[in-house]
Amino acid sequence: MKTLTIKLTAPLQSYGNEASFSRRTTTHYPTKSAVIGMVAAALGYRRSDQRILALNDLSFAVRIDQVAKILTDYQTVEWKKDTRKITYRDYLQDAVFMVALGSQQDQLIDEIQDALRHPHFQLFLGRRSNAPAGVLQLQVFTETTPLAVLEQIAWQAAPWYQKKNQVRTLDIVADANLVPTAQGAMIKDQVESFDQRNRRYGFRAIAKTSVSLNQLGSQAHDIMGFL
Repeated sequence: MKTLTIKLTAPLQSYGNEASFSRRTTTHYPTKSAVIGMVAAALGYRRSDQRILALNDLSFAVRIDQVAKILTDYQTVEWKKDTRKITYRDYLQDAVFMVALGSQQDQLIDEIQDALRHPHFQLFLGRRSNAPAGVLQLQVFTETTPLAVLEQIAWQAAPWYQKKNQVRTLDIVADANLVPTAQGAMIKDQVESFDQRNRRYGFRAIAKTSVSLNQLGSQAHDIMGFL
């Protein structure tokens, strides 16, 4: 299996779950459907493009490298003439995540990597207002799974965060089949349609695990990496 890692970092991120109109909450990590949406945008797929559904077949895992603080803002909306109400939206502040996507189709991973470097549509981390903090940092690994990669690559949290926080392990959320020894759970995160007139999600199985910092590699300083 070929695996692509994507470092997601921005001042604000937000990954919607089953929320009400008046309170838009967020999960504490990027959902697979949100990452599929970002990849689809990079590839130039429009919301109703049926090719999006094939991206559900990608293997997926995400590691929480820098835990976010929740920020809540409010907006006043006029939802019908002369009637206004306040709505609330939650965001993840200063979070860093390492996402890993895997596929037996090497060419597909190469296409996704190229598209994320040269996206067709604007990329955002959850909501449209959440632009990535610069060019996405990508890396490709061969003959390994997303979980195996996240159990090896270096901790990506900011130096100030690493210095301030006494962290010993990092949490990982993955497709359940990648963590067969863990108890799984079902969440509504399987893309069925991104069409704004009929947005739908099915259920997918996930499992959680963690990795000790002692078994991770060291983070190399690459001054030219942003290129």
